[in-house]
Amino acid sequence: MTQSPRAEELSRLIGSELPYLRRYARALTGSQTSGDAYAAATLEAILANREVFALGLSPKTALFKVFNDIWVSSGAPAGAGDGTSGIEAQAQLRLAGLTRNTREALLLHSIEGFAAEDIGAIMGVSGADAAELIGIARDEMAKAIAGRVLVIEDEAIIAADIADIVQGLGHVVTGIARTRTEAVELARNDPPELVLADIQLADRSSGVDAVNDILSELGDRPVVFITAFPERLLTGERPEPAFLISKPYTEHQVRSAVSQAMFFASTETLGA
Repeated sequence: MTQSPRAEELSRLIGSELPYLRRYARALTGSQTSGDAYAAATLEAILANREVFALGLSPKTALFKVFNDIWVSSGAPAGAGDGTSGIEAQAQLRLAGLTRNTREALLLHSIEGFAAEDIGAIMGVSGADAAELIGIARDEMAKAIAGRVLVIEDEAIIAADIADIVQGLGHVVTGIARTRTEAVELARNDPPELVLADIQLADRSSGVDAVNDILSELGDRPVVFITAFPERLLTGERPEPAFLISKPYTEHQVRSAVSQAMFFASTETLGA
């Protein structure tokens, strides 16, 4: 018989995973206040009965399982949340329209990076059922949104391929820019709802700088970076993009990232 963990061990196991639980809870509820309330209820449930924290699972999976049990027992409310606006509020409204249980599976996979088997353990379903829920959400998500997309890419063949993929999703490509100056000018003349950007451009200018200029001038909007140099953005020293695809990419990666970014992304500037 497996013994429940001691308080010190439990604190250690949960502590490093708590920020991720809060992030997920906010994405799911649409409100930091509401999300933190659910996270607090999760911790209270574990403190009241340590056996609910399943030691047979990884600490993160076990923590999210307790959260999900509380979430389901409360009726899994959907809505825009308290005090949300702009991209976040739109995302919550779209999430609320997805088939039951699919938004949880999609967020667990897309935001937290859980594999289907772990999502199944969290939600109390099989891994195959979890994968099906993710697939349903992706299909519904891709069909629900059509937006305007700016492509910043200096290699003509790659730019044309990305544009074809984006248009195949039902989006409108507002233009293709090869340099920072071109990107800012195109965005100014025809503001996009999403930006797809490389980070190394034709005249040695930076796609990161182009994105910062666009967001500074036009306001917050989702961004997907597609680059052969992901390490330049994954430094840990500045805000990192939520959607980053490494070259060579696959069509599925681009389709998935674009659809998810339209739903979830609220991109901060990437200033040094």
